[in-house]
Amino acid sequence: MGETRPHIEVGIMKAGRIRFSFEGSFRINGHPEESLKTGEAFLEKGRLRIGPRGREFVTGEHVILEPLDLKSGRFVIHDVVIGIGFHWEQKEDQKFQGALKLMAIGNEIQAVNIISIEDYLISVISSEMRGDSSPALLKAHTIISRSWLLAQIEKQDKLGEGTVSHEMVRESGEEYIRWYDREDHDDYHVCADDHCQRYQGVTRAHNPGVVEAVLATEGEVLVYDGKICDARFSKCCGGVSEQFENCWEPVFHPYLQRVDDNPGPGPVNGEDLKIETNAVRFIEAAPLAFCNTGDEGLLMQVLNDYDLASRDFYRWIVAYTQQEIAELIREKSGTDFGEIVDLVPVERGESGRLVRLLIVGTRKRIILGKELEIRRWLSKSHLYSSAFTVHSGEIENGIPGKFILHGAGWGHGVGLCQIGAAVMASRGYSHGEILAHYFRDATIKKRYEQTR
Repeated sequence: MGETRPHIEVGIMKAGRIRFSFEGSFRINGHPEESLKTGEAFLEKGRLRIGPRGREFVTGEHVILEPLDLKSGRFVIHDVVIGIGFHWEQKEDQKFQGALKLMAIGNEIQAVNIISIEDYLISVISSEMRGDSSPALLKAHTIISRSWLLAQIEKQDKLGEGTVSHEMVRESGEEYIRWYDREDHDDYHVCADDHCQRYQGVTRAHNPGVVEAVLATEGEVLVYDGKICDARFSKCCGGVSEQFENCWEPVFHPYLQRVDDNPGPGPVNGEDLKIETNAVRFIEAAPLAFCNTGDEGLLMQVLNDYDLASRDFYRWIVAYTQQEIAELIREKSGTDFGEIVDLVPVERGESGRLVRLLIVGTRKRIILGKELEIRRWLSKSHLYSSAFTVHSGEIENGIPGKFILHGAGWGHGVGLCQIGAAVMASRGYSHGEILAHYFRDATIKKRYEQTR
C-alpha cells in the first residue's frame, strides 16, 4: 500500500500575540501536570510565554499543547483571518481537534494544528463546500484533496533533500514573472487558507455525508505513471480547464491538460485559445458547459455563504477609471507606471487565461506573469481569473479614461472545476467518472489502510 502518513501539520495563523482557549484538559510538552484552560501566547526576549496573564509558562522557541482526551479535546484560536487577500477576507474564531503547536518565528508566533489526515480532510471538504453536496461530488473532492496533500508532502521532502528546486521569480527590466505554491511553507506541511486548501477546523459543521465520503475513500488517491497526482481544483474553469505549468512551475503533468467542460458530444470550443482572436470570441461568449449554471440548489451545495455573494463566476465584467487602474497598479507593484496607456495580452494558456500581460504606462512598461500575479495586480484582492479581454475607451491624447475587462471563470482553472463537478454529480455521474473527466488517464489507487 505504500507508506502511511497518519498525521500532518497545518499552519493556521501567524501573529505577534495569539489568544486561545481549550475544551478539555491540554498538557504542555507532554507534561500532564502542566495544563491550560485558556490564555494567550506572546514573545518576550525571543522566548514564548503561554497561559493566563500572571500565570504564564515560559518556554523556548516552540511548544506543543495536546489534549489528554483525543476524542473530546478541542482548542479554539481567536481572530483567525480567512480568505487572506481575497474579496471575502474576514476574521473568525475557529475550533480545532488534535494538538496545537506554537513556534517563535522572527517576531511572531506561528500556530500549527497537528491532526490526522482523514480528520483534516473532513474539515477541508466541509470548508471548501457545503456538506450536503451530492455523495459523488464529495467523494471526488476527497480523493483529489488527499492526493494533493500527499503529493505536497512528498514534494516537501524532495525540496528538503535539495533534489528538486524551481525558480519562483524571474525578473528583468522588461519582465516580472512570479508564481506561487506551497514552497512558501517550511515550518509545516500546508497552510489553512485558499493558498493551499481551505481548512477551518471543526468550525464548519461536519455533515454526516462528508464523514461518510472521507471514510468510504480512506487512503484512496489519484495516480499517474505510479506517482500520486498533484491534483488541483478551482471554483469554475469558465468552460475550459488550464494546463498546470501555465499557473505554477514549468513542469508538464499529462493528467492536468486542457479539458473542455462540456455536457455535449463535442468540445466547448474547438479553437486554439492561445490565439488572441479565438480567446476573445470564447471569453466574450457564454458557451454551453457543465459549469455554466445558475441552478441555485447546486450553487448552494458548492459555495459557502461568503462565496455565494459572487454569482457572476462564469462570465464577469470589471471596469476601472484611469485613476483607479493607475493607483491599483502602483499600489500592487510598488512602482509608478504613470498613466496606463494599454494592457496587452502577450501569452495565453489553453483555457484563454493570460500567462503574460504587457502593462504599458507613460513612465514604465513591463511584461507581468503568471496568472495569479496578473490577478493580484489588477484587483484590490484578486480578479476572478486571468481569462479576460481588455477594452479601453474615453481616449484623450492617447490616454484611455477607462478600461473594461470581460472575464471567464473563477480561479486558476486547473484540474477539477467544483461547479462543473457539482453539475456532473447532479446528472448522475459517479465520482470515478467525474475524476476521469478532469484528470485524464489518472487512476484511483489505495495508498494506505485505516489510520485511526
